[in-house]
Amino acid sequence: MVLTGRAGILAAAGVVFVALVMPSWAGIGVVVASVLVVCLVDILLAGSPRRLQFEREGDNAVRLGEPAAVNLLITNPGRRVRGLLRDAWPPSAGVLDPPHKLDLPSGERRRLTTHLVPTRRGDRKAYRVTVRAVGPLGFAGRQGSHQVPWTVRALPPFKSRKHLPSRLARLRELDGRTALLVRGQGTEFDSLRDYVPGDDVRSIDWRATARRGNVVLRTWRPERDRQVVIVIDSGRLSAGRVGDAPRLDHAMDAALLLAALATRAGDRVSLLACDSAVRADVRRPAPQDVLPSFVNALANVEAELVQTDFRVVVSQVLERLGQRSLVVLLTGLDPAVIEESLLPVIGPLLRRHVVVLASVADPRLTELEATRGDLLDVYGAASAARTRLDRERLTATLARAGVTVVDEPPDQIAPALADTYLTLKKAGRL
Repeated sequence: MVLTGRAGILAAAGVVFVALVMPSWAGIGVVVASVLVVCLVDILLAGSPRRLQFEREGDNAVRLGEPAAVNLLITNPGRRVRGLLRDAWPPSAGVLDPPHKLDLPSGERRRLTTHLVPTRRGDRKAYRVTVRAVGPLGFAGRQGSHQVPWTVRALPPFKSRKHLPSRLARLRELDGRTALLVRGQGTEFDSLRDYVPGDDVRSIDWRATARRGNVVLRTWRPERDRQVVIVIDSGRLSAGRVGDAPRLDHAMDAALLLAALATRAGDRVSLLACDSAVRADVRRPAPQDVLPSFVNALANVEAELVQTDFRVVVSQVLERLGQRSLVVLLTGLDPAVIEESLLPVIGPLLRRHVVVLASVADPRLTELEATRGDLLDVYGAASAARTRLDRERLTATLARAGVTVVDEPPDQIAPALADTYLTLKKAGRL
């Protein structure tokens, strides 16, 4: 039973009237009993929320921050139902609508739409549908809840896709598919051209030179159908916020841009999200399925507050790869973790594959280092400078070991990683 505001107002007005006209407990009892009878009649005449039948339809997936719509189809086989309906979702689903007004005659069907704008990645599940049916007098009514399951998956937003057209243009130049005819230094023979001072003499075709009487050079186009494995560290280093999002989200964005670019370049791309255990695993999907499979696999990946076991990471990567491949590790550039956990176990990976380590730098450190307002600012600047020097030292150590390091702020990490891939492609290292 549900009492509305009208019942309370009626009871209070009756009690006040009796107290003024007939000040006795018997009179007050009569008023209260009358109000209860009216409410009981109203409840009996109200439609039954529990007899309503529900179905759902609408969006199952949406990019984070974009709107989704989920329709609720309501069928009423019983008495007319009037009142309010609340379609409950978790707060992170971002429901925009207030409770719906409902007026559903017997035997009819209605469609109500709930608009969502999710604020977090992952699966957002509907909680329950609650209907409050009010009687014809509006004093009281009935309330019932129904479980009507539905899931909307909030996918990574892929904000870096704006950089894809410019990188594809560079890729077409690299492949020689534009008027610029820029050739890469791969190992797949493309054509012959005259020697120009400054060219690599190792590419001179001596037989063609003897036939033509002038120095002729072989040109190469970058190899295709290579393997690229993108490894995302989902451990505690990825949990820290850089800018307005966790480091993990920036890493996902960079991974999606690289996957789209490598797929268009003809390479086979795989994905691995790992800390002490594997959290997402996508192995060489078809080119048209790369982005859909990646965003679905990453949607529910959250940073775990555990130390990443790089022995597990390296063994998982080696298990997946046979031929020489590109391995891109997206993790934090923390000197203690990298020197103690990664460097001792990365040797087998470096001997067989090309390794790139990409890390999201915190632009706040640059701001702190440039601030000299008072004594606390000076201490903060010294700490930021020390952190920068440690990262530079670690970058040099990794470079000597054969690792290519990309250390850029959040808005630059995705295009910088894509540029590194194109540079490796042009240099014939893939």
